[in-house]
Amino acid sequence: MIKLDIISDPICPWCFIGKANLDRALEAAGDHPFTVEWHPFQLNPDMPREGMDRRAYLEAKFGGKEGAVRAYAPVVEAAEKAGLKINFEGIARTPNTLDAHRLIHWAGLEGRQTPMVAALFKAYFQEGRDIGDATVLADIAEALEMDRAMTLRLLAGDADTDDIRARDAHARERGVTGVPCFIVANQHALPGAQPPELWAQVIREIREQLADKG
Repeated sequence: MIKLDIISDPICPWCFIGKANLDRALEAAGDHPFTVEWHPFQLNPDMPREGMDRRAYLEAKFGGKEGAVRAYAPVVEAAEKAGLKINFEGIARTPNTLDAHRLIHWAGLEGRQTPMVAALFKAYFQEGRDIGDATVLADIAEALEMDRAMTLRLLAGDADTDDIRARDAHARERGVTGVPCFIVANQHALPGAQPPELWAQVIREIREQLADKG
């Protein structure tokens, strides 16, 4: 198997789109060669822990409402092409994602990392839930058959907080400036929401290389 490391943030729309494109390619490939692991990157590491009003955040970031609309037009187009419906109007707050990243890490320890990433994307982009809120995160964990009470206890403390921040810093030190970033076999970086056709090509090339070695 070939390691596919994915650096992402659960409030990054391009990460959501990138996962959908990858999923489509993996499904078409059938018996694909990848072992997938997700890694943390905070788009807004200085976001207050309680998050902030999304409209105020976007208008401050993009210089007003019109700037925000222009910035998100390509996202809407790419999401539709990927077969995704993103309910931007339903998102009231932009959260700090540190706790969401901790939850992804804990889900990984239980072999549920990719389903957790998918659940967080769905909760945020389609259901308009505040994934910076501990109760929301515990509900999502419980839906994936993780221990809800234990999740709440962990979120109330600082377990693995330093580890998440260190891994985020490590990604930046390796030159990652935006997400998603896909790293194949710890060697080849594919930044951005790559189309399914590119993933199909990558999978074909890997299969050919493995066949040659075999």
